[in-house]
Amino acid sequence: MRTVSTDIIIKNIKEMCIEANYVLSSDVSSRIIAAEKEEDNIIGKRILGQLVENMAIAKEENIPICQDTGMTTVFIKIGQDVHIEGMLLEDAVNEGIRQGYSEGYLRKSVVEDPLNRTNTKDNTPGIIHYEIVAGEDIEITVAPKGFGSENMSRVYMLKPADGEDGVKNAIIETVKLAGPNACPPIVVGVGIGGNFEKCTYLAKKALTRKLGTYSDKPHIEKMEKELLEEINSLGIGPGGLGGKTTALGINIETYATHIAGLPLAINICCHVNRHITRII
Repeated sequence: MRTVSTDIIIKNIKEMCIEANYVLSSDVSSRIIAAEKEEDNIIGKRILGQLVENMAIAKEENIPICQDTGMTTVFIKIGQDVHIEGMLLEDAVNEGIRQGYSEGYLRKSVVEDPLNRTNTKDNTPGIIHYEIVAGEDIEITVAPKGFGSENMSRVYMLKPADGEDGVKNAIIETVKLAGPNACPPIVVGVGIGGNFEKCTYLAKKALTRKLGTYSDKPHIEKMEKELLEEINSLGIGPGGLGGKTTALGINIETYATHIAGLPLAINICCHVNRHITRII
């Protein structure tokens, strides 16, 4: 049995909130750089060049990549042989977010009630997902996400008879409806299966998977590649102003489901697809 203090968890989450908002992970940044070189559309190429410049400035000057520093989602995998001591884990996670957004001078965008709209002034609470796994480590993934793209996301409760074509059509429809509003080039996270809430979790988690990696299920890998090609043929392009780079990637996660259903969630993310993972 390994003991981990919540002080360590707080420190890491604080640092991860700041780093994720200042520096894009290499899988995302390298794809944006590659897209700028590959883009044929003059305006699209110029916009991608500006995104590359923006990334460099944010990294060099230690400032946020985007003014919308997001609502923070935290995925925590806890080894079942770990004992956590100190404060309550949920309080520790939120304390890490609070410190990160304060010390990192990150915009506080969370309101305590969805209708009364009073700002909490520290970007808490975060959205926290827990998973118990084997071992004695704690794996933390911090993923701040802005709501320009979050608002373009959708859930479909398809019929089993809709099948693969129905899934593909819904994903393409969602991307079309998002258009320029999601700050393309986008990353598309997709969750298929489970139930109403499970598919949305899968879609959010899919955004944290490295771009350029594919599902270990051959039929899903094939779908990911086909959909990326189809999305990039829509001509929406960077900033919605035309070009062949509408999406940087599409990641699909699946789960078992009921015989009567085919739940589908599409979580759209802008080009600032922020995620960072540490193991403590």
